[in-house]
Amino acid sequence: MKSLVNYAVQYAEKGFSVIPTIDKKPLIKFADKKPLTPDEIRNFWKTHPYANIALKTEQFFVVDVDRHSDGDDGTQAIKNLNHPEWFKTLCQKTAHNGFQFFFKKPKERITQNIGFLPGVDIKAHPNNYVVVAPSEIDEKRYQWVNHLPMVEPTEELIQLIEEKGKPTISEKKIERYHPKGKTQTSELFSQIANGLGPTGGRNNALASFAGGLLFRNVDPEVVLELARIANSRTEYSLTDNEVVTTVNSMIKKEIRRRGETVE
Repeated sequence: MKSLVNYAVQYAEKGFSVIPTIDKKPLIKFADKKPLTPDEIRNFWKTHPYANIALKTEQFFVVDVDRHSDGDDGTQAIKNLNHPEWFKTLCQKTAHNGFQFFFKKPKERITQNIGFLPGVDIKAHPNNYVVVAPSEIDEKRYQWVNHLPMVEPTEELIQLIEEKGKPTISEKKIERYHPKGKTQTSELFSQIANGLGPTGGRNNALASFAGGLLFRNVDPEVVLELARIANSRTEYSLTDNEVVTTVNSMIKKEIRRRGETVE
């Protein structure tokens, strides 16, 4: 694998906020930080010559289309919209055979939406990021499918994203109450509402969350849906494929703990 430093510098010179990563894991603290300068990028890559490149979704948002064989095929969900003209914009193929469509971000109108469509996520939080070409994961390379400019999303696409976003939250206040004697079960309920926590501990938190529910005899299908809800409340959400993989792993672990066999 060759050094991607020159590509990283080019992205920075075009005004993007570059994040060096190993696979998809950031190597720097970047939330609410100023973008790395070209000189800072060059210096960083001297000590991390094989780092991948990710870009913060500050000025743009991404329609992330998953094509994993063990989950929903997002390409079909996109085709079902019957609006191919909406996606005539900059696009890359990911290391795992998915597609990512890049759009200019309309101010204050597009928000993060994991599970926007089956197999399709919207990555838009200003402190979120996407890995970009020519980065590699598992010896598979991200590649630009075209060199079109990022376009403004159509009003119809924006409205569709808004319609499938989070519902309006009431401003009405609830009564003040501070319960005592919290239990592990109450903590599980809290995670459904509050998410899985900071970036570095999301996977472990998800595994513990799913394991705790399975231990309490919650049906696996329900565990998965609750895990998706908790993930959607997490600031830097995991992909749905990661959620399903982790829940499946915990189901197998619970089966072994109980000495049972898979049906």
